[in-house]
Amino acid sequence: MDMSLVMAALAANAGGMQTQIATTIMKSNADAEKSAVLTLLGADSQSAPSLANAGAGIGGNLNLSV
Repeated sequence: MDMSLVMAALAANAGGMQTQIATTIMKSNADAEKSAVLTLLGADSQSAPSLANAGAGIGGNLNLSV
């Protein structure tokens, strides 16, 4: 087999592995961010209240002026 073909196959395999690792890290970061937001809101992931039936405008804007 031609050596350039072997090198191309190895490079493609390494690229695929790097993509899998990057995807795993991004998911982990997203989960950590979600956990941080739920903690700041005072809700844990199991008992987070649903806002599906909340009225219009609830949770839309937050005024932080003192």
